[in-house]
Amino acid sequence: MNPREHWQSGYGPIGHRADTVERVDALVRRLAASGQVAGPDSAYAMLAAADRLSCMAMSVVVHMTYARRIDLAGAPLAASDFKPDPQGHTGGALNMVPAFVAYLLANALTGRTRGWLMGQGHCVAAIEAVNALTGDVSAAQRGRYDRTEAGLARLLTDFYSYAIDAAGLPAVPLGSHAGPGTAGAVFEGGYLGFAGLQYVHMPLPGEGLVAFLSDGAFEEQRGSDWAPRWWRAEDCGQAVPVMILNGRRIEQRTQIVQEGGAHWLAEDLRHNGFEPLIVDGRDPAAMAWGILAAEEQLAAGVAAADFRYPARLPYVIAETEKGFGFPGAGTNAAHNLPLGGNPRVDGAARDAFNASARALFVPAAQLDAAIAALANHGAQARPRESAHPMAHRHPDAPALPEPAWEAVGGQGSAMAALDRWFLDLVRANPGLRVRVGNPDELASNKMGGALARLKHRVNHPEAGVAEDLLGSVITALNEEAVAAAALANKAGLNLIVSYEAFAMKMLGLLRQEIIFARRQKELGQAPGWLAVPLVVTSHTWENAKNEQSHQDPTIGEALLGEMSDTSRVLFPVDGNSAAAALRDVYARRAQLACVVVSKRDGAHRFDGPAARALVEQGAGHVAGVPQDCSLQFVAIGAYQLEEALKARAHLARLGHECCVSVVLEPGRLRIPRDAIEAAFVLSDAALHALFPPGLPRVLLCHTRPEPMLGILRRLDDGPARTRALGYISRGGTLDVPGMLFANRCTWAHAVDAAAAVAGWRREAVLDAARLSAVDGRGNPADLLVVQA
Repeated sequence: MNPREHWQSGYGPIGHRADTVERVDALVRRLAASGQVAGPDSAYAMLAAADRLSCMAMSVVVHMTYARRIDLAGAPLAASDFKPDPQGHTGGALNMVPAFVAYLLANALTGRTRGWLMGQGHCVAAIEAVNALTGDVSAAQRGRYDRTEAGLARLLTDFYSYAIDAAGLPAVPLGSHAGPGTAGAVFEGGYLGFAGLQYVHMPLPGEGLVAFLSDGAFEEQRGSDWAPRWWRAEDCGQAVPVMILNGRRIEQRTQIVQEGGAHWLAEDLRHNGFEPLIVDGRDPAAMAWGILAAEEQLAAGVAAADFRYPARLPYVIAETEKGFGFPGAGTNAAHNLPLGGNPRVDGAARDAFNASARALFVPAAQLDAAIAALANHGAQARPRESAHPMAHRHPDAPALPEPAWEAVGGQGSAMAALDRWFLDLVRANPGLRVRVGNPDELASNKMGGALARLKHRVNHPEAGVAEDLLGSVITALNEEAVAAAALANKAGLNLIVSYEAFAMKMLGLLRQEIIFARRQKELGQAPGWLAVPLVVTSHTWENAKNEQSHQDPTIGEALLGEMSDTSRVLFPVDGNSAAAALRDVYARRAQLACVVVSKRDGAHRFDGPAARALVEQGAGHVAGVPQDCSLQFVAIGAYQLEEALKARAHLARLGHECCVSVVLEPGRLRIPRDAIEAAFVLSDAALHALFPPGLPRVLLCHTRPEPMLGILRRLDDGPARTRALGYISRGGTLDVPGMLFANRCTWAHAVDAAAAVAGWRREAVLDAARLSAVDGRGNPADLLVVQA
């Protein structure tokens, strides 16, 4: 049998449709003619190898769900060889095996290692099975998983073992979803839909990426159909989406299948600027052809003399049935445990498992030969797939210009100061691709300079508007989609700007990045991408004129719940501290930083050196020093600082000396939860120098007071000595004083709280009219003027 016939005969459940054979024959001829393969026989040998590797990896996947060992001689398993409690997203993982092998095959046929991205992270068993068989495992897995019976048995028993170490961390380098232990993985994929938003922004020119997408996730998230808006040959590499169209979610058919399947989807994609290719998703050769045909199609389109943007981006639709190659395929049962019974105690399930494993079995000699045929990295002088560029981003450290410091005592917008410094940063780093994620209002958020230089990216620029074909500002009224553009650009320089209230829509995407990066740090594999700031402005206190939907500090509270060394939250109080904070963010790697910035004009309170010191310590003093005072006001936020200063001035006129301090970064002051965070927070000595124990304190918080009290527990001497004011979920169509009054955060409320913790009589520090207003009985307007 010649190599072509050998491949064409298929293997196990994998067969080759007539249209696939025709397409692959033409592909092989082109590859041979171009010299990318030694000859047709070499190409067909790789194609046949892909069938065998797929079958064996599918066998490993079902063993990972059900079994504690695998017999590499093909003998059936006994009842005692099965797990008491089988677990796994089996059907989707089975579908991912031929898809991932198709990616390996495309690389081997062309001598080019592309990146890969998998949106359906719960299908990790497919990647781990293939990697264990090929030997391309992560550093954490090396020496533990290989294709020996012992190495595969460790893989099987580690899967859903729930093992935990003494520090409370997972004790095995294998989880239920893609993780840092998964060679080549770049994110968990636990939040479905985000891969579809990010893939087009990932590769740099000259790089290639294959993004495996889910038909279930197609329903999850608007924005993946906007990829043709953003792709430009001038600054983007080729990105090929491959949808695994298996037709089922967990409990029912997907909407795509209900509407009409692959042909309905293809028509929908055409309307959105894609050029769909429908292939057999059960056949690695068909999907490899789809990947290569998609790249050829895009390259030819861009090279055409009459080409105009938007490019019609390729989109591979891989039709299959959920759980192909195993009992239960095409049913709801395929999602998790397709056998319907546990082979350990159910004889019928055990017989079905063994029969299917037998159909997938590949003898050791054939498997070794198949893996060798695809492992041509050395001969082609290309990296292995685990070393693809997107998995190892480490751009050079950016040049960080010194801010143009504002004079203390003057007035200005902190967002305008941030805009000026960011522009200087962009100019100083022309080699870094820039992405600004913008839901809509960059100019009204006082970043008009950045917009004028970087411009909205559009396909057809409008005259007289800040738009350009190659604009770096990704704008759409979809917070997740624009944040994805910045988070995906890990080789470059990024910024996300949003209203504070609406940044909450980004939280799932942000958290996916945070937890993946933090897990990498825990494993000693700290990623090297430049930190990404999320600037939230038009915030709770200055958005008083809008309804309460626009008044929400939850994004900072939520991100403070994550590990503060990776998820930073900063509250600059003026232009200088905003510029210093942003500069510090860009000096770091593998962090997301939520920077809460006021856009309205305010007083400049810190000069340049003081702003740098504030960022360095996470806190600092504005007026007075704690050692000389009877009470300490602690402001977290710009509007809070102004009210604290008013309260201090009022009390000073009554003979009470108080100081006002600022907490810029609450996470620096928290009780650390592990050794990594402990290296990030202030020591006890440094903390006590800023906040002496036993001193009465009133905290004025941008956020709700309760979560901030929890974060700042080290400052809290109990309710008798510490009070916290902040957003208490009250608002409406108000002005700024009204917003402060509604949430009991005015200077007068701060004075009243100070009296409670310092032991002063309320009547001695506030007159009757102001006490009446504070108590909710008088006129709020009586608090507008501060006087003795």
